[in-house]
Amino acid sequence: MRIRGFEIVKGYENQDIHLPIRKTKNSAGYDVEAAEDVIIPPFEFGMKPTLIPTGLKAYCPEDEFFILVNRSSGPKKGYVMANSIGIIDADYYGNITNDGHFYFQYYNFLKEDLVIHKGDIIGQVIFLKYFKVDDDIADGERIGGFGTTDKN
Repeated sequence: MRIRGFEIVKGYENQDIHLPIRKTKNSAGYDVEAAEDVIIPPFEFGMKPTLIPTGLKAYCPEDEFFILVNRSSGPKKGYVMANSIGIIDADYYGNITNDGHFYFQYYNFLKEDLVIHKGDIIGQVIFLKYFKVDDDIADGERIGGFGTTDKN
């Protein structure tokens, strides 16, 4: 029986994508690699963050979600997640617009371009449970993929 895990998204099946792993028995996070080479330009006010594809989707029970977090060495290397953490709901998995492909969003605070190579560890995924209030009435259904929450 499957409970939670990672899969490769459509379009990346033959791209040598590695499923995330924990490095030690007490690690909370699964290390995620970049699926492609990406250049993150130096930050300028008004610019959008650079999206780094992972080639991955993740599944979990409906009362769980997962967060995308920066590596602790990220800021030392000049990159910082644009949204501090990314929250991915269980119903994002396999959505019709992008198959549940999750990306990391980064800004580069160095003075020169930051090159991310395919296979570089770019962040971590941590699975968590959440709770609902007694009078919860949410009954909507996901109709899209990345960045659609504010459109529903």
